[in-house]
Amino acid sequence: MDNCSLNALKMRALALWHEHGRETPLPGLFFAVTEVPTGPFHGVYQPSLIVVLQGAKISRLGDRAYRYDAGKCLIASLDVPIRAEIVAASRETPYVAFGLNIDPAVIAELLLEMAGDTARAAPKVDALGVHPLPDIIVDPLERLLALAERPQDIPILAPMIRREIVWHLLNGSQGTMLRQIGLADSRMARIGRSIAWVRDNFTETANIAHLAALAGMSPATFHRHFKAATAMTPVQFQKQLRLQEARRLLLCEGSDVAQVGFSIGYESPSHFSREYRRMFGAPPGRDSVDIRRSVTSETSI
Repeated sequence: MDNCSLNALKMRALALWHEHGRETPLPGLFFAVTEVPTGPFHGVYQPSLIVVLQGAKISRLGDRAYRYDAGKCLIASLDVPIRAEIVAASRETPYVAFGLNIDPAVIAELLLEMAGDTARAAPKVDALGVHPLPDIIVDPLERLLALAERPQDIPILAPMIRREIVWHLLNGSQGTMLRQIGLADSRMARIGRSIAWVRDNFTETANIAHLAALAGMSPATFHRHFKAATAMTPVQFQKQLRLQEARRLLLCEGSDVAQVGFSIGYESPSHFSREYRRMFGAPPGRDSVDIRRSVTSETSI
């Protein structure tokens, strides 16, 4: 993508950021701007397109690292817990990016228009992938961002522009990955069904036989494909979701540490504290205090 197109997108994104902050009037469109590199932070990616317009970011899924900088995009095809950090940002050249949620139903509808071209399957299923931002979607992305300034047009025009963006992605180098989101019987979609169960029931013990049945696979096949897609075993995946929820509860609700551990499925407070510290680098009580102090300091500037 040429620098002029990238800069035009960046300037529009910065204008919207200054006016609206992270969330915009467009459902499923989010911005991120920061003037300093960050330490590691945790989150959950939904199926989405993440575009970096300036700076650089590294997202980690299990033991895999994905770096993407200006002019590149990351596509997430499953709901996955990640650890990420912004590695290039300054006051002069802040990190600027936006994320756009992808609706699997839209992919499924568009696949019906591709006249039998849906049979190409991915030999290897990955939940994340980094690609150069295709030139062909720059114009519809600019038009989509422009709609944030015309709220009355959003209900009519935004769905059409989003379909246009997805259509071009399906027909580009990212197409194989996206097809796996929309095809109901693809390995990606079948793994996605088991992930949805874990996400909605993360306090319960993960039963591999049950998850495999949801995916329509034998336990051994399911385990292999799940780890290929997420770089984690189902138990590791569930643990990350549990601990991220624990951190949210400690930060937002100020709950007792032991109570939080019990609420997310741990039977032993010491076991909960050990695993929390292993993931976040500090025991839960101290970590929540440090986060609150950091947030208070930042918002007072």
